[in-house]
Amino acid sequence: MAGFFVILAIFMPFTFFEECKKKDSVENKGGFTLIELMIVIAIIGILAAIAIPQFLAYRTRSYNISAKSDLKNLCIAQEAYFVDFTTYADAAADITGITYGAFISDGVTVTVNTGNTTLYNMSAVHRSGDITYTVSGPGGNINP
Repeated sequence: MAGFFVILAIFMPFTFFEECKKKDSVENKGGFTLIELMIVIAIIGILAAIAIPQFLAYRTRSYNISAKSDLKNLCIAQEAYFVDFTTYADAAADITGITYGAFISDGVTVTVNTGNTTLYNMSAVHRSGDITYTVSGPGGNINP
């Protein structure tokens, strides 16, 4: 590596290095102009106009998925409850907790509409989401 600098020093005239030092010192004294600052602010504004709606849509989707996930967990808890009592639970409080392993996320409202010896029907929605999910079981699909 040292050989490179020796070759560079031989072939580059000394005045070239002096001119570079002068040019750097002159250019570094200035600041940003008003137009440069305005352009940067405009670019930041454009990026924010794109990013904020995307972030809000992402957040709403995550709330919806939280409700759907809780409903899926309650379906599994309903089947475990059925094994113990040969009937499906007619209240969400009967199947939530450590006994059946179903827990409801913060902000999610779950309603057990029907629970009897042959079937169950439940729905779930998050207070910040925009979709209400329902399922009829046993073995039903979760539908928005």
